[in-house]
Order: sequence, then structure tokens, then C-alpha cells
Amino acid sequence: MRLLAVGLSHRTAPVDVRERVDFARQGLGSALAALAGEGIGSEAVVLATCNRAEVYLVADSESAEESMARFISAYHEVEHASIAGHLYRHKGADVARHLFRVAAGLDSLVVGEPQILGQVKAAYSVAHEGRFTGAVTNRLFHAAFSAGKRVRSETGLAEGAVSVSYAAIGLAQKILGDLEDLHVLILGAGEMAKLTGLHLQAQHVKTVTIVSRTLQAAEDLARQLGGCALPWNDLEPALAAADIVVTATGASEPVLSRRLVEQAVRRRRNRPLFLIDIAVPRDVEPSVGDIEQVFLYNIDDLQSIVRENLTRRSAELAHAEAIVEEEVTRFVSWLQSRDVVPTVVALRQRFEAVRRAELERLAPKLSGLTPEARARVDDVTRLIVEKLLLIPTEQLKSVSDEALVVTYADALNRLFGLAGDGRQEATTERVAPDLKVRAR
Repeated sequence: MRLLAVGLSHRTAPVDVRERVDFARQGLGSALAALAGEGIGSEAVVLATCNRAEVYLVADSESAEESMARFISAYHEVEHASIAGHLYRHKGADVARHLFRVAAGLDSLVVGEPQILGQVKAAYSVAHEGRFTGAVTNRLFHAAFSAGKRVRSETGLAEGAVSVSYAAIGLAQKILGDLEDLHVLILGAGEMAKLTGLHLQAQHVKTVTIVSRTLQAAEDLARQLGGCALPWNDLEPALAAADIVVTATGASEPVLSRRLVEQAVRRRRNRPLFLIDIAVPRDVEPSVGDIEQVFLYNIDDLQSIVRENLTRRSAELAHAEAIVEEEVTRFVSWLQSRDVVPTVVALRQRFEAVRRAELERLAPKLSGLTPEARARVDDVTRLIVEKLLLIPTEQLKSVSDEALVVTYADALNRLFGLAGDGRQEATTERVAPDLKVRAR
């Protein structure tokens, strides 16, 4: 059994690559079903956020790692060579460490942002409800939830507003200074749009206008923010009237074209327009940034605020990382026991069976011994077995590398023929059915 993870994020791939690899576009359930159809592993969870696309898998062979990487490109219909260099690959303990850091907000664009834990929980729920998870992924993700909660409760890493939307507002303040008396336009009515609006409220902007393809959703959000809502057809005049535009839609194609923005700029009489595109895929055509008096920033441009965030939270980061390592150690100990304990038990059973068989074979020759002497022979032979097994058992339990544990366990099973001594029964009942079977 091998625990693997393959994916890409803002740390390894630019936004133009990330927007082409988006499992959320067709739904996580569809991605899981497609992965199951490949028969690559026995358990899987797909995680998709605006800044990452990851697959967590339990498989029987090392080749599953490459198969999973190629699945990601094939599923998104992109040339594998175009994304291969951006993919990270983790095994065993590194899978847990990566996921725990993600759940704790340590791997986020804005470190400590609280939304990611909910996104990890949602991704796990989709996989669990679809019966794509099993003993290992269930334990892995619940341990990740624990790590995330501990970091939030035991450190000050998540204190204050530290979401991507907050960083966007911080960038606007850096460029424009005081945001009071400015007109803000928000495109989209989802969670990111709501968070952006809440942060803007705190800056006492003059007006907040919400535009969404679903007018009802825009009106609902506008009521919460004390703003106004406009139908999508009024986008151009709303754009011309705004000082700051934050785009956070879920559209698969840009909603602000260069032509549309140029028309709005002409109506603005050279007043500058500040655009922050925090959507992935991007909502604004990149060439919009070339227009005079238009200042366009996308989600990757928030790195400067991230660096400031890291500096302010350096002390809390060390504490958070320590918590993650504690949770990783606990999970890895459990993970290793799945291979080690059944093997150790089976090995002891095999040695004990040999000892008893030999005593039975020698029973006629030992018949002349007193009961006390026969008991002594039984004790001595049992002690010999214990001593023979002591060092191999301790060495096996002390190995920290998951791949090496699997290698040792497999070697012992082959060398001593342990497959029929209870190991198979001890392990298979804890492993989920093959994904391919579940997909039918």
C-alpha cells in the first residue's frame, strides 16, 4: 500500500497553467469517477481551490504516481509536457505533511487564510459520500482537520482577516491610499465576492455595487453588504462608474475583455481604473493591463502582501509548523502499523507454529522427562524464538521511511511465506474496495 499525492498550486504553476487545470469546472465527483475508471488506486480524494489542483491516492504500486500525473493532463485535455514541470509529487509521510500544511493555511497564497480548511473538508465529503475513500484516506483527512483546527486554536496565525480577498484590498490601499469616497464594483456573488465586500465595508468606501449573471444572487449579497445590485447587462456603465473593480466570478472564460474595458475607459475621461482579478480562471483578459490609466493585478500579484504577511507572522509560523509535525508523526506511526503489525504478528505465528511442530515431533523422545523438565523445554524454546525475533521486530518498527517499510514487509512475507498466516485477513478488511469496482 502506497500513499501518494500529485498536484500543482500557486507555488509551482503560474495562473495561466492553473486555470487550465481546474477539477472544479466539471465537479469533483466527475473527476473522481473518471479517476476510478482508470483503476489506478483503491482510494482517492480530489482537492480543487482557486490556487491548487491535487489528487490524493492510495495505490499498490509506484507506477501509480506517473499514471496519476498523466491522468491530470488527460482529464483536462492539456498536453502533458506543458504541465509536467509544474506538478509536485509526494509519497508517504510527505503526503501527510503537505495536506496538513494545506489544511492549516500554511501553504496558502495568504498564509493563515481560514477558508482552505472548509475547502479541504468539502473535497473529502464529496469523495467520502461517493465511496471513493477508505481506511487510509479517512484517517489522513481527519488528521488534516485536526492539524488545521489546532493551528487555528493554538496559534495567532489566523487572527484578523487573512484571505485572498483581504490581500486584494491591501493591494488597493498600497496603490490608492485611503479607500474612503471611492466607488467599488464587485463582479460575482460567491464566497470570495462576499469576503471582499466585508473587507471593503471596513474601509468605508463610498458605494459597493454587485454585478452577477444571477441578479437574485447579486441582490442577496448587496443586502448583506449595504450595497446595490445591477443586472449583467449593466456591466459596462457600472465599469465606467467604478474606481476599483474586484472580479471573483466562477466563469470559465474572461468576462472583462479588452474591448469592454476600453469602452468604459473612454467614458471615464482618463480617470484611472484599478482592477484586481482574484478569480481562477482569470476574469480579465491579460491585455487589459496594457490600456492607459488601467492598473490590472491578478492573483499572482498578491505575493508582495503575502511576504509582509509572512514577516508579521514568523513567530506563529514556527509554532504552527511544529503542530503540523506532531500530527504528521502521529499519522505516520499509524500508517506504518498497517504494514508492520500484521507482518510482525504473522511472523511470530509462523515461528511459534514451527516451534510447536518440532516439540510435537520430538514428543516420543521427551516422554521420559518429568512434567517440570518438559515445561522447562517449552520455556527455553519459546525464549529462543523470542530472542530470534527481537531484533527484526525492533528494526521493522523503527523504520521511518514508508517505502522501506513496505519493502521489508513484502520481503518478510515472501521469505517466510506469511500470506496465509493471517496477514492478508488482517489487512484487506481495512482497505477500501478498488475504485474501478465502485465506479460501475
